[in-house]
Amino acid sequence: MRRNGAGMRVVVLGGTGNVGFALTRALADEPQIDEVVGVARRVPDADVRGTTDWRAVDIATDDLVPLLRGADAVVHLAWLIQPGRDLEKLWAVNVDGTDRVLRAVAAAGVGTLVYASSIGAYSPAHDERPVDESFPTHGIATSSYSRQKAYVERLLDTFEAEHRGTRVVRLRPGLIFSRDAAEEQRRFFLGMLVPRALLRPGVLPVFPHLPAVRFQAVHSDDVADAYRRAVLSDVRGAFNVAADPILSTRDVADVLGARPVPVPRLLARWGAAGTWRLRLHPVEPGWVDLGVRSPVMDTTRARTELGWTPAHDARDALRAVLGGIADGTGAPTPTLAPGRRPGEVGTRHGARYSTDPRAEAPDR
Repeated sequence: MRRNGAGMRVVVLGGTGNVGFALTRALADEPQIDEVVGVARRVPDADVRGTTDWRAVDIATDDLVPLLRGADAVVHLAWLIQPGRDLEKLWAVNVDGTDRVLRAVAAAGVGTLVYASSIGAYSPAHDERPVDESFPTHGIATSSYSRQKAYVERLLDTFEAEHRGTRVVRLRPGLIFSRDAAEEQRRFFLGMLVPRALLRPGVLPVFPHLPAVRFQAVHSDDVADAYRRAVLSDVRGAFNVAADPILSTRDVADVLGARPVPVPRLLARWGAAGTWRLRLHPVEPGWVDLGVRSPVMDTTRARTELGWTPAHDARDALRAVLGGIADGTGAPTPTLAPGRRPGEVGTRHGARYSTDPRAEAPDR
């Protein structure tokens, strides 16, 4: 329900995920916003819903127009990372689902669409120079995640050309970490065979260091703040979102208190491909390619035009998620709640989409 009928109505698709849960809380505290609608396949229990109006909706199958009608802004965060081996399912939710969202935004006459793109949409980098938002977004061919993010960028290009009255904003964050997201990150990227205790500082004596890998990270709360600013401003276009410093696998080793042991990139790629084929972990080897080939993003535009400044540096965000995984922490939503899911073993590390209602949902 709207508080007084004078402010904005904002719909957050994927509201129970890593960024979505932080964003619904941030928007609910905004005096300019009267109603926040959080959308997910599975909504939080009544005792943790707060002032957000939660709706159980699947963007891949349900009619979205009635949900979006009357909204001033839609933030589209819903994205499926697992099951990584079921590319048809990922495409149906991530690409076809986004196409359905765009059609519904147009049909409902929504004035603002803010979309969760990613550093993964960018084309391969040729050097270490930071790139701005004009850098090509054709993705990295060996990563299904990157290919789908790039394809959605083309959908947005077409949508913008055909619906010039709709303000479209694309945020392209780096890796998004927090303690609240620790359990989700464990399921998505480590799987059930990695003991949590290994991530406690001082437990691992050594950690593989890939000198070619560098990545940018940002805390979930800081990304949520960037989305909040995008909703409330009149900006358009793309914004890179990441905190300093740029990280490497040596930083991961430092946080874990382990000695970094250099590993050649090709050997790491072969190892990732082999363990993926043996179903020992849930992510395809294309994620290694993202770490090696993605560009370094220049975040000047977000800092100047959005007035965005991260409250946490990248190492703090990394330390938070690794500590959270070790401690088994999460947040009170179906996507972020700690504990193994009944479907986690059955999916055999990304083998198929679980039908269990407590398994992973298409929430980012």
